[in-house]
Amino acid sequence: MSCLNIVLVEPRIPQNTGNVARTCAATGARLHLVEPLGFTVDSAKLKRAGLDYWSFLDITYYRNLEDFFSKNAGGTFFYYTTKARQVYSDVSYPDGCFLVFGREDAGLPEELLLQNPRSCVRIPMRQGLRSLNLSNSVAIGVYETLRQWAFPALQNQGQLHQYKWEENCFD
Repeated sequence: MSCLNIVLVEPRIPQNTGNVARTCAATGARLHLVEPLGFTVDSAKLKRAGLDYWSFLDITYYRNLEDFFSKNAGGTFFYYTTKARQVYSDVSYPDGCFLVFGREDAGLPEELLLQNPRSCVRIPMRQGLRSLNLSNSVAIGVYETLRQWAFPALQNQGQLHQYKWEENCFD
């Protein structure tokens, strides 16, 4: 079974983390939270954004970035940043990789980016704008990775509740 890891480094806004948690629960991705957090994990805003998906999460907490890297040594990391030169969809994501996202107000530490230039990726956007919302950026990265992996273990077809699709409606 494929494994995708989502890392939030020092997230500040509970609603963003709750939305990311919901994305992780819906896709089976593991969530890694690197402290310090800008909220408490029992925050009502955090729980509300994640709705009733908390029981479906595989979540790990770390004291700081050093703790995270020491416990995940040998991993393949992709650093999502507006400062990168390559586009997120131009890289191939291996099984078990880590998609790493920084603080909403500051991004990832520039020293980390400078040490890993080939692992830095960006989501294209209009010039002059600061960044996309953190939870939106995570969703883009998660679904690009899962698309490359052919959406393993995910339900790829839906169904109507009150009606039935006609057999030839998608031909």
